[in-house]
Amino acid sequence: MRVGTFVLAAQFPGQGPGEALHRAIRSAEVAEESGLDAVWLAEHHFVPYGVCPSAVTLAAQLLGRTRRIRVGTAVSVLPTQHPVALGEQAALLHLTSGGRFSLGVGRGGPWVDLEVFGGGLEAYEKGFPESLGLLLDWLREPRVAGRGERYGFREVAVVPRADEPLDGRGPESSGGPEVIVACTSRSSVELAAENGLPMLLGMHCGDAEKAEMVALWRSRALAAGHAPERVHGAGHVSAGVAQIADRTEDAVETLVKAMPGWLRQGLGAHVTVDGRHRVMRDPVEYAELLCRLHPVGTPRLAADRLATTAARTGITRFALLVEGSGDLVATEENVARLGTEVLPLLE
Repeated sequence: MRVGTFVLAAQFPGQGPGEALHRAIRSAEVAEESGLDAVWLAEHHFVPYGVCPSAVTLAAQLLGRTRRIRVGTAVSVLPTQHPVALGEQAALLHLTSGGRFSLGVGRGGPWVDLEVFGGGLEAYEKGFPESLGLLLDWLREPRVAGRGERYGFREVAVVPRADEPLDGRGPESSGGPEVIVACTSRSSVELAAENGLPMLLGMHCGDAEKAEMVALWRSRALAAGHAPERVHGAGHVSAGVAQIADRTEDAVETLVKAMPGWLRQGLGAHVTVDGRHRVMRDPVEYAELLCRLHPVGTPRLAADRLATTAARTGITRFALLVEGSGDLVATEENVARLGTEVLPLLE
């Protein structure tokens, strides 16, 4: 079982962005100290739901401040950036961190981000497969040309190569950074499977829905010709929420009191690029749902829920939101307890 944290740098009511980012950095440092496996960083623009606009930039900061823990993006949004630029950044972080960087990518939402960064609705609705293909070429090939509808350019050399030896001396290739795809629909599951890429599945999904997506991924990956051993050891990641307390009711109370204000403020700030109406979840009901689905409670309950999800879905990697209290000290304690009290129960 590999348990990591999912960091949004959430800005709770009454807080500034600097406070949210400081809490994000401290939670990552405590995660390493407490023996957790990874830190996964979200990326958002123009909303207090999460105040990190560049997951790869924050990943670079955290890779420099840590020595062991894996740092990944969850996710870098492809429709709002050039896949070659992202591929260059991913290669740089992979090589300079000794292979501790994971690149999670997704297509994001139909937000005003698409207007600001020039991708447009077309990039969101139709352009993700082309962008993902170009990104993968950049991470795997020595020379790449853009031959798609959105990206067209002459062949250029890939520098630095993501699959170069990590120590700069030995002959063995590093294989490049791990790439993971956020999947929220059948089409995204099929795209990830065809490319043999593991999935990141959202915290709003229960075990049954995640199990269905894993089953679909496996069937599509096998049909695409990927080796059975690779398919069955795919390394999918399940996103969730974790809050540890001596009593389960205390953990639930902490989140149900704090999260709705953040959700109402953060999700309510999203603006669609084309004016389409988006129905926002009821913040209180959503917080209560997350408490029911995920490891929120005593260390024993948290371990049992993680083990149950693994048994039902086959997923043994977790990215858990730990900042649901909105408080720095409480978040640090939550991360520490996850590592020192829950992890030992999973061994």
